[in-house]
Amino acid sequence: MTTLSDRVREVIDKQTFAFLATVNPDGSPQVSPVWIDRDEDLIVFNTAEGRVKHRNILHDPRVGLSFVDPDNAYRMVAIQGRVVDLDTTDADEHIDWLARKYLGVDTYPNHREDETRVIVRIEPTRVAG
Repeated sequence: MTTLSDRVREVIDKQTFAFLATVNPDGSPQVSPVWIDRDEDLIVFNTAEGRVKHRNILHDPRVGLSFVDPDNAYRMVAIQGRVVDLDTTDADEHIDWLARKYLGVDTYPNHREDETRVIVRIEPTRVAG
């Protein structure tokens, strides 16, 4: 696993929007904006079961992320990695935590009773920027 530099950690800890690239079953790329978090050197985001990015990760765990420092668009980071964990435990609480970070609200406003949230952890294999 690649260790994240202090500078990359600092950018992730801000209200940084990342673009997640996954691989569709036909091999074409799929890109989605995501809120990000980290667990030490793992990149973390939250999604719902059945969404395209979730289905793609189940098919192929290879992913890419790119993001820029919200305070300086010339500081960019590109990460290649693989999903090493999908976990529904405490995923509702995690999306609420991300909503506090990104929206300043206590509860994620788009909670749906009919969906199961998933915490996705990515192990970086290459970090540039």
